[in-house]
Amino acid sequence: MSDQNSEEMEMEVDISQLDITDEMIAERSVLDLDNLPDDMSLGMQKTIRFIDLLNTQVGKLASWLLVPAAVAMVYEVVARKVFVAPTAWAYDVSRMTIGAMFMLGAGYGLMRGIHIRADFIYRNWQPRTQALVDLVLYFLFFFPGMVMFFIVSFQYTWGAWVLWERTMDTAWMAPLAPARTAMPLGALFLILQGISECAKSWYAYQNNRWA
Repeated sequence: MSDQNSEEMEMEVDISQLDITDEMIAERSVLDLDNLPDDMSLGMQKTIRFIDLLNTQVGKLASWLLVPAAVAMVYEVVARKVFVAPTAWAYDVSRMTIGAMFMLGAGYGLMRGIHIRADFIYRNWQPRTQALVDLVLYFLFFFPGMVMFFIVSFQYTWGAWVLWERTMDTAWMAPLAPARTAMPLGALFLILQGISECAKSWYAYQNNRWA
């Protein structure tokens, strides 16, 4: 009995000592917007506060798109399997709402620090080094890529609205323009969040600590 208790205690110790560095890095990106550092410039505070609050609200609104997607998929399964009456619209509704949710929530995801990064390397650097690498990568890859994506997706979406383009791979032939609008909007929110993240990185580079 005592051996079993000792094994349980060792297991509890091992669990308590798990490395949570990745979670800490992700949480680092979430600021208390009401209590930003006093040594941060007023303009930087206003920029970060405005963009982070905007993407927080957009992310919350986008999450509600999961409801019609789930309803459509459940309805389709029940109608198909129970009543042998498959729908013509459930597939389009589910894929369009999930796609829109993914795009509109991308800026919120960046703010929360949940996008993929090589944290096993990043975690061992000083805050100033982390911030410098972030800044270089944002300006070298992120902004050029996202601006190009915004331009291309805007043209793509504009054409869908003008021509009132419809899906050609389903019987319902749903209009594509509403769902495609999420692409340039998502790119815009990502670009804005990139500006906020660069402001945070600049502060960390100057002060060798994250806000």
